[in-house]
Amino acid sequence: MTCLFFGNRLQAQSSQTFEDLGYLLNDALFFSDQYITPATDAAVYQAASGWMTSPKKRKLWDVTLGIHSNVFFVPKRDRSFKVNNADFQFFQIEGATSATVPTALGNDSQIYLAGDLDGEEIRLKSPEGVNQETIFYPYLQGSVALPYGIEIIAKYSTKTKLKRGDYQVYGFGLKHNFSQYFKSLEAKKVNLAALAVYSKEDISFDFISIPTQYGSLGINRLNGLVDTWQFQVNGSKEFGNFELMAGIIVNTSNFKYKVGGERGEIENIIPLQQILNKKLEEIYKTKTNVMGEISGRYQIKKFYLQPVVAFGKFVNANFSVQYEF
Repeated sequence: MTCLFFGNRLQAQSSQTFEDLGYLLNDALFFSDQYITPATDAAVYQAASGWMTSPKKRKLWDVTLGIHSNVFFVPKRDRSFKVNNADFQFFQIEGATSATVPTALGNDSQIYLAGDLDGEEIRLKSPEGVNQETIFYPYLQGSVALPYGIEIIAKYSTKTKLKRGDYQVYGFGLKHNFSQYFKSLEAKKVNLAALAVYSKEDISFDFISIPTQYGSLGINRLNGLVDTWQFQVNGSKEFGNFELMAGIIVNTSNFKYKVGGERGEIENIIPLQQILNKKLEEIYKTKTNVMGEISGRYQIKKFYLQPVVAFGKFVNANFSVQYEF
């Protein structure tokens, strides 16, 4: 009966209603891209550093476990973006022709957007950012030394709660020491190694709630899903219990996006959430990053303390306490 009621209502005004819904979805697509892209770019940096704790060759079956704390410094240039009424097909900025709004990495300021759907005013607040100058998350990382100077590495973080969302990363990698082939380097306590890594980052934010006479439109949550392939080369020099390390990181990331949330009764007629998720494929991206990494590792018996800084477009810091079995 509900389906019939909404079906008859939509059918009576199908042309304008469907056209308006199309405009609304186009606006949501535009806003989604501007809002979440800086956060997914940042997620790559958050996941990239600290993978190689040392390029030196470890003894066969040695196990290392570490607790890592990662701090990402949010740059001011990625905290906001500008919108104009000309950018929208359905919505208009309330009381202005243009405005500056936060990205997912921005503050908690908001503006109102308004539009008309089937004679009903749709009025909503723009989504807020995390409102944090630094983003912190802890994770566990472990490695096992295999034959021929190979080491398998894995990292995992539980979902870290942000002020307006969640962040999670996990992945694995293979390291190979190649200074073992140069006895002169080993004699000078110089270590060289290469590392290949796959990681997955999942970052989500509270997005926009659009109440209508048909119920919510189901875009209350916006997810950025990032698959990253990373290659890096690191070298180090040992000075007693201290090891100084530097490296170059190159990674390629595939970015995908999806929305979710409570679905309204309009979903009985039009699968709006499915349609928008299909439209979000238009802003899928592939990006390559090149960054540098420097770190120092200090040994205290079987414990190691290690700060790491990765730099490029962004700056990311990492500190870990490791134990070698």
